[in-house]
Amino acid sequence: EVQLVESGGGLVQPGGSLRLSCAASGFTFSSGPMKWVRQAPGKGLEWVSTISSGGSRTYADSVKGRFTISRDNAKNTLYLQRNRLRPEDTAVYYCDIVGTSFRGQGTQVTVSS
Repeated sequence: EVQLVESGGGLVQPGGSLRLSCAASGFTFSSGPMKWVRQAPGKGLEWVSTISSGGSRTYADSVKGRFTISRDNAKNTLYLQRNRLRPEDTAVYYCDIVGTSFRGQGTQVTVSS
């Protein structure tokens, strides 16, 4: 059974940093691309970043230069390091297996003073 479990969310002040994790199981994590998406209150899903099996990274313009996606294939874990957080980064963050409908339960991030 495929499982994706996000963690690391919480309340952070503007300008702060937070690292999200996504623990994966039930499939060969190292073999394919993974991505992060988010959903802000009252809005649709927004793509944030993708990392290929080889480590190539792409980012949405809204997070470029502030967020870093990475993966540890030995630990079957996907990460999203987020720096210089803004109130508009407030959202539920999900990890996805690219090209499938598999998605974790999400982790809430609130950026507020």
